[in-house]
Amino acid sequence: MKYLCLIYDEEQKLAGMSKSDGETMMGEYGEFTASVHSSGHYIAGEALQPVSTASTVRVRNGKVSTTDGPFAETKEQLGGFYMIEAKDLNDAIAVASRIPSAKSGSIEVRPIRTIEYPK
Repeated sequence: MKYLCLIYDEEQKLAGMSKSDGETMMGEYGEFTASVHSSGHYIAGEALQPVSTASTVRVRNGKVSTTDGPFAETKEQLGGFYMIEAKDLNDAIAVASRIPSAKSGSIEVRPIRTIEYPK
């Protein structure tokens, strides 16, 4: 089954890290990514640009409106994701618990829902 692991952390805290701490964290991410590749869990993963580059789109009564930034102000921001293949939720949680930001932020694990669309 496919799961999406959404990575939430505090952008300001990450931006304020020392160069050494930032390099250590990126090294941990490199090691984690290599491990999920080799274990067969990895499907996809990407880091996101800062929330200051985000736009939120809404359509109400047929009219499109956009807002700069994320939908809601929160302490932690969505910073990236991994899509993984796992045998079950427990396996997905075990993988997500190894994502480096789980130590400072949070990882939301959600199963991917398959939808069959008519052709």
